[in-house]
Amino acid sequence: MKKTLLVLLFVLLSASLVFGAGTKEQAAETGETTVRWAYWGSGERVTISQEAIDLYESRNPGVKVNPEVSGGAGDHFVKVDTQLAGGNGPDIIQMGGNIYDYADVLLPLDQYAGTLLDTAVIDPSAVASGTIDGKLLGVSTGVTMPALVYNKSMIERAGVPLPKRSLTYDEFRDYLVLLKSKLPRGVYPMQDIGVMSTNSTPFGYWTRYNGTPLYTAATSSTDVTASDAQKYLELFADYRKNGLVPPPDVAAGFAENNADSSALIAGKVAIGYLYTNQLGGYQAATTDELELMEFPGAAATKALWQAPSQFYTVNKDSKNPEETVKFINFLVNDPDAALILGSNRGASASASARAAGAASPADQKVLDYMQVAGPHSSAETDHVPNDTEFNSTLFLIYQRVAFGEITPAEGGKQIRDLLVRLINK
Repeated sequence: MKKTLLVLLFVLLSASLVFGAGTKEQAAETGETTVRWAYWGSGERVTISQEAIDLYESRNPGVKVNPEVSGGAGDHFVKVDTQLAGGNGPDIIQMGGNIYDYADVLLPLDQYAGTLLDTAVIDPSAVASGTIDGKLLGVSTGVTMPALVYNKSMIERAGVPLPKRSLTYDEFRDYLVLLKSKLPRGVYPMQDIGVMSTNSTPFGYWTRYNGTPLYTAATSSTDVTASDAQKYLELFADYRKNGLVPPPDVAAGFAENNADSSALIAGKVAIGYLYTNQLGGYQAATTDELELMEFPGAAATKALWQAPSQFYTVNKDSKNPEETVKFINFLVNDPDAALILGSNRGASASASARAAGAASPADQKVLDYMQVAGPHSSAETDHVPNDTEFNSTLFLIYQRVAFGEITPAEGGKQIRDLLVRLINK
């Protein structure tokens, strides 16, 4: 019995060495320093991230970077939360707009700025975006913008003129009606945006377009009323009723976490929504040509915004913080890394990386889009507290309306109540 217990303890100890963050003892035994990098994504992102890792390891003998990849942001944070709770968090944690919710577990990087991390060549706005309560907690992977993406080849095959990059809401609806009349049966003009895990982004655009921002941190308040949210739900109810987006059961069949689960890539819709940094991955998943256009009304209201795509952050309990920061500096500032990574995690905010130029036609399309859409943007609205919960609950409310379980008026009230609850939580 004692022998069995000793064997079990040995197995557990071995597992902790394999799956834990790299330690000095581990480095001494293997001659390697291990950096664990947790991020989400699929397809192109996985491929190019590994190429960047390979390049870094070739330049830095004795350093091993282990990627820990999740398909979507939801799965990523479930896994990371479990690891952090067990004291086994990765060294680098890819973050999104919810970085504020993780501030207590992140390592301030100010001590490395100017030495291991060259912040001087990074756009000041990008540095500011990762600074919380005066501490640099995240390094922007790049900047990105919300956009509508359309299947240019599909629209041309249907014999419909391509849309203008900037349209009003009335012009946009008229264009969807025209598309519906020409597309094959079973193919819809636009995806139902509310089925996406990032559905708060188009809703946030709608509130900015209407002059009622989701959240103002200075006053801990929202300008969105139940009536405002109801109008958003009614907008898509109209699209749904007229066949401009798929029926709810069809839309629900596409998780819309990435290109692999996208109705656009499956050929079921002509127009979808993404952030500009996702274009390369979506384009790589289809032989049809994709293009970008603005959300309706952006030219008149400047309701679009530029945002950090994601952040590279460091676990405060990392055993190899210096090597971890050096690797982040490589990902953000190295021109060769920039050519590999392109705009998958955002258009680079580093002057050093941008000097490498566009690495692909998709990256050039992103730059062209931002050239037009940039002037139609304004400062980003403050993020709603408990951002992850807001996304998931907004999705559930939207789905209840889509399937007819509640009315848009009831849904609008639930959204307003949700905002108030999260702000006061």
